[in-house]
Amino acid sequence: MSVSGFHAQFNAVTAMSSLQFQRHVQLQEARCLMFGEDLNATAAGCCVGYDDASYFNREYKSLFDAPPMRDVQRLRAAAKSSADLRLAFR
Repeated sequence: MSVSGFHAQFNAVTAMSSLQFQRHVQLQEARCLMFGEDLNATAAGCCVGYDDASYFNREYKSLFDAPPMRDVQRLRAAAKSSADLRLAFR
């Protein structure tokens, strides 16, 4: 398969370019690190390859519609609420 053919197929399957896909994966991994490992946004961004914290924050906000730490706080609140709900129905 040619490089251009691969890119066309990749775009057809993922509906994004390979660079967009890579960024999406990096930001998802950073989100997991902040949520699960309790890293701050700067450390998580650095771990996934972002050298510029400001750029990381802008990219993160554009994907998840909230700044990194606010998004993680929202995720933690949702997880706690879900856990509380499960406990209530035992």
